[in-house]
Amino acid sequence: MKKILVAVLVLVASTTSVFAVDTNKYEVFNKMNNASTFNGLVRYLEADYDQAEQLELVFTMTEKKMKSALKGDDEVAAEKAMYFNLGNVKSVLSEEQYKKYLVLINVSVYNNNNDTFIAGL
Repeated sequence: MKKILVAVLVLVASTTSVFAVDTNKYEVFNKMNNASTFNGLVRYLEADYDQAEQLELVFTMTEKKMKSALKGDDEVAAEKAMYFNLGNVKSVLSEEQYKKYLVLINVSVYNNNNDTFIAGL
């Protein structure tokens, strides 16, 4: 009886963690492909034409991966999509540009989380 109870508790805990994907920290990656957001990002990073083309491809692929992960409530896949984005963007940008990109991502995630908190009040 004790083993069954423990098994049920483990099942409930793992199921709860699977459905608890925090979309706020990943939502910023879906917005990067928006035309005005993308153009502003390219200007902010001072990216050249080739970098902009490569970034557009990376953001398109990231958006597809992220939407698929979030649709299935798969946090592991969402993290893989995030690391896919970060790794590929790092290979496209210079070190200084990449640091600016990371700051922008972190600020955006922070702002999304605060907006959610304020909306919940």
